[in-house]
This record gives sequence, structure tokens and C-alpha cells, in this order.
Amino acid sequence: MKIDLTDTTSSNINKALVEGRRAIGTPAVGMVLTLVIVTDEENAYDALKAANEASREHPSRTLVVIKRVARTPRDRAKARLDADVRVGVDAGTGETVILRLYGEVIDHAQSVVLPLLLPDAPVVVWWPVNAPTDPAHDPLGALGQRRVTDTYNAEDPVAELTARAAAYTPGDTDLSWTRITPWRSMLAAALDQVVCEVTSAEVEGEEFNPSVELLAMWLADRLNVSVRRSTSKGPGLTAVRLATTCGPIVLDRPDGSLATLSIEGQPNRAVALKRRETAELIAEELRRLDPDDTYASALRFGVDRLSDGMVEGSGTPRGAAASDPPDESGGSDPSTGPDEPAKKAPAKKAPSKKAAAK
Repeated sequence: MKIDLTDTTSSNINKALVEGRRAIGTPAVGMVLTLVIVTDEENAYDALKAANEASREHPSRTLVVIKRVARTPRDRAKARLDADVRVGVDAGTGETVILRLYGEVIDHAQSVVLPLLLPDAPVVVWWPVNAPTDPAHDPLGALGQRRVTDTYNAEDPVAELTARAAAYTPGDTDLSWTRITPWRSMLAAALDQVVCEVTSAEVEGEEFNPSVELLAMWLADRLNVSVRRSTSKGPGLTAVRLATTCGPIVLDRPDGSLATLSIEGQPNRAVALKRRETAELIAEELRRLDPDDTYASALRFGVDRLSDGMVEGSGTPRGAAASDPPDESGGSDPSTGPDEPAKKAPAKKAPSKKAAAK
């Protein structure tokens, strides 16, 4: 069911939601969170499609905030709010409200969104594109317990990661980090099978892919070794090579779907490591709404040591025995338990270096 409202208010939108639920025979609200999507008209369709698919696992009220750019001075002077209210089969397993803001209302988007939040339910704010430099202090970002960005869509992903590290606030996360969860789980599981010391590592992938950078940062942070970054044609991450005292460990995925895990003294194994859709990534982030300390540790540790093709570790290398079984919850480090804070290795002070944009 769809209800179109023109030049409306938040109060009228709430009334339309109640009327829509009664019309389809489901007056009770069974949603677990509010997902606020801040995007433009061009990317709204894809973002809403991903949110609807994720709502099958996490029934939610989805608020899509679209700030419309005025074409004439007269349009800029006129403040207006249009809404498209969807319930039932048109909104996945929850409710959807598409908000189009015009004129001065754009500067007060939080005042429009606040009355539409589900009471006593967590709020997640997601920017598919054009995320603010400091999400936690953005007026809309301040409403959420979790704030999700995607540096993959930035013009300069490495510079964007540097900005994310400088402005990090507990609750921030990035879909580029979520994309490497299967890689981190697989590498942690591989290291649990051997009792060796990792001496160096190499991460191979597309040149301007932030997931490649984040995986290198995570390895340097967790293993305290220097990690070399090499480029390939992709897609995305293509290989991770660990040099250990027991021989090399290689996780190679040349086609973006099926990977081969090679451990010295063991037969090669084929493992499923496909590139995931945005809906799967969002669903994973909604499973845990507590701060991701491992992401924060890897981001701050790695950005502070970025140099030409290397992420430098500090201290002595860690052996494989230091890792625990991979965490299947998806939100935190596979080498720590779900309730255990990330263990950060003692690091020597190093001068901060920003990566030059290529």
C-alpha cells in the first residue's frame, strides 16, 4: 500500500502510517529498529532495495531522506516536505517513508526525522554516498547508535579512510570493513591450524579499493608485522599471503567467487568467498549495534602507519597461537570473542603519515 503526501508534516506522516497498518490488517508494530538512509535521488532506489531485502532479517522502519537541490531562487525560498508512505508488500517486512526535502527544510532534516523514529528502538543511520566528514556530529548522525558509511564510493578512498580515523566515534563503521569479514574469518581459522610465527604479509587487490587497505591495516594491527600492499586487476581483494616460520599461507581468490586456501604441509582447499551484495552487508551490520572496537583499532593503527605500499607493524610478531576461533557474529574481530574487547598490541610511537592520493 502506498500513500503520497505533498507539502505535508511529520504529524500527517505518522497518521498515514497508522491508517496504512489498519488498512492492511496489521495494527501492531513488530519492528526492531529504525534505519535512516541519507542519500540523493540517483542512489535512492538501490539503497532502498538493499534495505528492503535486509528487512527480511531485521524488520524495521526505513526512513529515506532525500535532499532535493533547488533549481531556482524561488524554489530555494520555498520550504516543503513531500512524503511517500509505504506499508505491506511495498515496504518489505516493515514500513518505508521516503522524505523529499526542499528549501530551508533541508537544513533541519533532523527535526523532520525525529518524530518518525520508533520509540524505544535503536536507530541506524546509513549514508550510501556523500557521507559527512564527521558522521557522529552530523545532525542526522547524532540520532543514531550506529552510523554506516561506504568509503568505496568516495573519490579518494585512502584520504577518506584518513578522515574516518581522525573523526572516529564509537558506533561508526564502514561497509568497506564489512566486506572483508569473510576474509578475516578465513585467515583467523587458517592461523589456528598451525603453531607458527607470522613474519610478514602481503595483501593484493585493486589499487583504489579501501577494503584492501583495511585488511592490510587489520593484519598489521593484529600480527605486528609489516604488510605489503600489491595491486591487481581485481575484482576487489584477490589474495593474501602470510610468510610464517612453518611456510607460506596463501588465500587466493582470482575470480571474486571461489578462493583457494594453501597451507604448507596440507592439501589445497577450495573455499566459497564470493563478493556480497549491499543488502547482505547492511544485514550484517544490523546484527550487532554495539561499537566495533576492532574496526576502530585497525583504522587508527593502520592510517597512522600508511606509507608507500606498506603498513608497518610494531613490536614483535605474534604467533598463530594468539588467535581464537573466528567470531561468526560478523561485527567484530574474528580473533576475539563477541564480548571481549579488541586487544591492541603495544605500539611504538611513530610519526603520522597520510597516504598520498594517487
